[in-house]
Amino acid sequence: MSEEKQWYAIHTYSGYENKVHQNLLARLESMNMQDQIFRVVVPEEEETTIKDGKKKTQMKKTFPGYVLVEMIMTDESWYVVRNTPGVTGFVGSQGAGIKPNPLLKEEARFILRQMGMSERIVDFDVEIGESVKIIDGPFNNQFGTIEEIDEQHFKLTVLVELFGRETPVEVEYDQIEKID
Repeated sequence: MSEEKQWYAIHTYSGYENKVHQNLLARLESMNMQDQIFRVVVPEEEETTIKDGKKKTQMKKTFPGYVLVEMIMTDESWYVVRNTPGVTGFVGSQGAGIKPNPLLKEEARFILRQMGMSERIVDFDVEIGESVKIIDGPFNNQFGTIEEIDEQHFKLTVLVELFGRETPVEVEYDQIEKID
């Protein structure tokens, strides 16, 4: 059993993704599972169509029949998710009673970024003026100073030295680490 929270994909009846989302949130609340089940996400993206000259934007499911759950896999959490109405099973499960494999970190990060979400919230506080190292993305291994913090979108503006001058770059919380 892993004590690390990871993302798992669960299979639902087609068209029941939002209902499973609601059911699972209600169950984790009523069964007091917030310390083992953290986030429940229906993968979707905004789709804009133009019909009769009118622009219409709506959310479209990117993986119909699937819901993502960020959780620590224990017998209890597995049971709660598996027995939620509308859930047909975990993706990657080899059979009854066998725990499923989590999504690869890269898969989870890709899906969440497509939806405009961050994979994780960093569990440390940062302040403007603090020195950090960028550990992911195009500015990997660059050092800089935090200039701005956007807590709502989990993004930071970091000043890094490029071509002999300080340049502001935008990074997500999980793309930096503090320098002690």
